[in-house]
Amino acid sequence: MHFQITKNNYPWPTVLRRLGYYPLNNAYVKRLGADYYPRFHIYAQSEDDNGVSLTLHLDQRKGRHEGIKAHAADDDSSVVQEEVQRIQQAFSKIL
Repeated sequence: MHFQITKNNYPWPTVLRRLGYYPLNNAYVKRLGADYYPRFHIYAQSEDDNGVSLTLHLDQRKGRHEGIKAHAADDDSSVVQEEVQRIQQAFSKIL
């Protein structure tokens, strides 16, 4: 799911870390339990003076074929939509 965050003086990676995300390969992930999967996976599509465009999905499990980026993920499920709202609320509180 794609969404936009308006630029402010607070760095967006710091906000994500405070929400439980940690950096992994030019993106950020947040586990939903003790196992590695399922996890939220968020990354920046683009960034400019007005803000940052982020993409979030829920990785259900690891990809089954090495070298292929296809994986089992939810892009627009209610769980993903709720997480986007939580992230947007966190950013709106610091504006």
